[in-house]
Amino acid sequence: MDIHFVERLERNLEEDLPGSEAQFIMAPMERAKNLEIPDDHILACVLILIYPKNKDWYVSLIERNINQNDTHSGQLSFPGGRFNEKDYSYQDCALREAEEEIGVPASTVGVIGELSSLYVPISNHLIYPFVGFIADFDDFKIQKSEVSELLEVPIKHFLDQKNKKKGDIPARDTVLKEVPYYDIDGRKLWGATAMIMSEFEHIIRRSLHADSSR
Repeated sequence: MDIHFVERLERNLEEDLPGSEAQFIMAPMERAKNLEIPDDHILACVLILIYPKNKDWYVSLIERNINQNDTHSGQLSFPGGRFNEKDYSYQDCALREAEEEIGVPASTVGVIGELSSLYVPISNHLIYPFVGFIADFDDFKIQKSEVSELLEVPIKHFLDQKNKKKGDIPARDTVLKEVPYYDIDGRKLWGATAMIMSEFEHIIRRSLHADSSR
């Protein structure tokens, strides 16, 4: 396992981010670019948590419970949620939500950077994604009121082109056609989370390339 991987990720997160160009590789076809963000948008923050396991690097995802009042009900996502007045910062919000949803103490997470924000028109959320690292943790505890399952996925899974597919996805009262998604053992990671992951994938590839070019 590459012990310097996190250090290179951190350096690359400090440089210019790929932004929307990378995000929109995994955007649904109906998703318009350069949307105007309304003044009444809702702030939300998510945490991309990476950690060593089985001599490899992993990232954690959650499957949200089925909830008719939730636009993203049943979808795969990163731990996260709405910013509230008790949060000191967006980063604090991401760490708090991760602790609540998957049981990782905020004090044990080292935040190594931030990805580009992403506006989600269907839910009117402006999402701020953070990348965090834990050196050793195997005691995940999901928040059963919101999370149905925790998925631990090797980072290299997202770098394999055969795991990127397109298909029709039911969404509310319609079916979205030819939506790009990451295949996670038969489950579809799509929408805003896939767009965030796509930018992170570019950062990962840049970090790996920097190492191989030395």
